[in-house]
Amino acid sequence: MASNNFIDYVKLICRSGKGGAGSRHYFRAKGLPNGGPDGGDGGRGGHIILEGNSQLWTLLHLQYQKHVFAKDGEGGGENLRSGAQGDDVVLQVPLGTVARNAETQETMLEITEHGQRAILVPGGRGGWGNDHFKNSINQAPEYAQPGEPAVEAVVILELKLLADVGLVGFPNAGKSTLLSVVSAAKPKIADYAFTTLVPNLGVVAYRDYKSFVMADIPGIIEGAAEGKGLGTRFLRHIERNSMLLFMISCDSPDIAAEYQVLVNELEQFNPELLEKQRLLAITKSDMIDEELEAEIRATLPEEVPSIFISSLTNKNIMPLKDMIWKALEEIRRNAAPTKRQGLGEEEGDEEWPS
Repeated sequence: MASNNFIDYVKLICRSGKGGAGSRHYFRAKGLPNGGPDGGDGGRGGHIILEGNSQLWTLLHLQYQKHVFAKDGEGGGENLRSGAQGDDVVLQVPLGTVARNAETQETMLEITEHGQRAILVPGGRGGWGNDHFKNSINQAPEYAQPGEPAVEAVVILELKLLADVGLVGFPNAGKSTLLSVVSAAKPKIADYAFTTLVPNLGVVAYRDYKSFVMADIPGIIEGAAEGKGLGTRFLRHIERNSMLLFMISCDSPDIAAEYQVLVNELEQFNPELLEKQRLLAITKSDMIDEELEAEIRATLPEEVPSIFISSLTNKNIMPLKDMIWKALEEIRRNAAPTKRQGLGEEEGDEEWPS
């Protein structure tokens, strides 16, 4: 995914359709000059809806669509004819899209499944016609409800990549190189910091035709949670990963301290990230011999499983995949089923009380 095409943040000015007014009409026919009320109901205004699309990986297609307006519902007519509903606007978004209110920063909804639909901005309900208000005392009501007004909102759409494994490490830790070796992804690789400026996704083939998705996140530096380096711009992508693979080069002067810095940055950004399963890969281990590897192993943090790898020589790449798959299987077994958030069959179309 090219850096100029990866858009993970857009702001939209949205306005749903207003509901159509109910009709205040009375039946008239030859020989029946004073018929009863027959005003129909107004139509619902159009919703603005988000729909998950697994074929999308970016919000690029919405970058220049600053205004999203749905159609208004039509007013009710005579002979109890209801007004037409306003056309809905359906925005296709990649999986992992979160919608927030730009003013309150409150999360409105999130899309995590292909085909999942959720109302972003509801259309106004149509008003009842005067036929609804007749009774034995008032047989010719002159009142009909107006439709509900349109809803306006400034909405922020943020993409949080959905991946099984998120790669976490300082710049030049070898994250992109690993992704290029274990998948068909072709991230930019160079010997300088911040080579990776956007997240990259790759599908990693495993045994017996199994696979999992790996995400390469731009490098973290100390103070990232406070805005240094690339700041928190891409840290949110880690939130949706099932597990985290920490990657630290074997030539680091203090691997344990570097690991702790990464953990601290994630904790400052979102403490819930520390609840995720973690693995530690010591990269570029083709540069050291067995004796030095044993010395380094004695200094590694004990609370996280670790492995020495080399993407250049494929050292321990398959055992690393085995560790990742075993951790993912454990996560899946422990995961409780979650109720999908989406559109009900009749959501947004309830009748008004009289």
